[in-house]
Amino acid sequence: MTLKNQVQLITYPDSLGGDLKQLHQVLRGPFADLFAGGIHILPPFPSSGDRGFAPLTYLEIEPEFGTWEDIRSIGEEFDVLVDLMVNHISRQSPYFQDFLEKGRASAYADLFITLDKIWADGQPVQADIEKMFLRRPLPYSTYSTPGSGEEKVWTTFGKTDPSEQIDLDIHSPLTRELLQRFFENFKAQNVKIVRLDAVGYVIKKLGTSCFFVEPEIYEFLDWIKAMADSLDIELLPEVHAHYSIQNKLSEYGCWIYDFILPYRVLEALTGRSNKELYSYLQTRPHKQFTMLDCHDGVPVKPDMDDLIDTKEAQKLVDLCVERGANLSLILSEEHKAPDGFDVHQIRCTYYSALKEDDDAYLAARAIQFFAPGIPQVYYVGLLAGSNDLEQVALTGEGREINRHNYTLEEIEAETQREVVQRLMKLIRFRNTYSAFVGTFRVLEAADHEIRLMWEHGGDYCRLFIDLQNYQTVIEYVDEQGQEAVYRV
Repeated sequence: MTLKNQVQLITYPDSLGGDLKQLHQVLRGPFADLFAGGIHILPPFPSSGDRGFAPLTYLEIEPEFGTWEDIRSIGEEFDVLVDLMVNHISRQSPYFQDFLEKGRASAYADLFITLDKIWADGQPVQADIEKMFLRRPLPYSTYSTPGSGEEKVWTTFGKTDPSEQIDLDIHSPLTRELLQRFFENFKAQNVKIVRLDAVGYVIKKLGTSCFFVEPEIYEFLDWIKAMADSLDIELLPEVHAHYSIQNKLSEYGCWIYDFILPYRVLEALTGRSNKELYSYLQTRPHKQFTMLDCHDGVPVKPDMDDLIDTKEAQKLVDLCVERGANLSLILSEEHKAPDGFDVHQIRCTYYSALKEDDDAYLAARAIQFFAPGIPQVYYVGLLAGSNDLEQVALTGEGREINRHNYTLEEIEAETQREVVQRLMKLIRFRNTYSAFVGTFRVLEAADHEIRLMWEHGGDYCRLFIDLQNYQTVIEYVDEQGQEAVYRV
């Protein structure tokens, strides 16, 4: 399929109105004509944790959110994007529960990575573990089973011990059959794009970091891409990694996420200098999904490794913390910076990171929309939401700072705010102006300015931002062929 070069929305199934039916109502009502590009619905499946990212199955929709009919209905008007946690599935899934009950005799046993698949005797070796890019203190969990008493299985993610997220063995024919079944169901339910969440972790190989292991990762991507292509489903691999890995994925032909842009834009606006942003915009791949905010945080390590001076980065981090942010940190010593800098993500709303300055926020969005790629706007960012410190205190989960659920009444009130009205106007311009399918250029500018341009046929639009006062202006050729000025 061909993706639409227009703005997409990212939202939880219950964050705009409470369920999928209300989400559809909001997309037709207050947000009508904004998201022709598509809707990324964060996991609407039954899940046992991590706000949907520990799915029990992909064959059902969590009843609290609605039904597949709701997804199909949204899919008739919008390209729907959903996540597939290709690396893992829930501990509460019928597959793993059967394994816990029957042990190795379970029909599903081969879906999982018992430690004897990694170490011949099933005994973990600390020296091997120390080389790995860890997301928890140990990459496995121990579970009780009636037959053998206990089983150790690979668990890359999970805040609990044992983990709620059980890794899948992607080398197993059983796993591939299951993934094919999930994809066939997506096709039947009008899903057009699948984000391969945590795909970088699918290969476990001793002597490596167990993250984006080459060349084995490409064998898996070849297989899953061929399967998705046969169903006319587009893939979006989600990989937080050194920028060189994103470039490799781009060269391989994948759509990739621009996880560098959020930091670069924040740095330009708070430091009032175009230097690093300009350098980046001139060299980045164009086939990207762009974002500023999401359900996690602003990526720092490893996405920005070798692109930032850690002392300067620490100043930006401290500024965000001063504005209410909290941090996600790198666990393994080996993957921290030599000076100890260990910030994985800055968790906050993008609006709060910019000190809730409307002009700065609109300037940030203008840069995002002019950067080549398909722009995604997270629902809290759409409503220029502030840090939800109350929810963080209530839950103890730092990411809740940017996960506020809006009622229909709140949405109605928020969309009347001037900053939101201005953003919606900018989204409409990005969706409809013809030059965005043409040629992109970074124009020469003073250090405190940003000048970007698109041209196609006789049409062009030029973005000018003064970083000293955040005034943003777009000059463009209107329908009458006259030069017009749009003050964002």
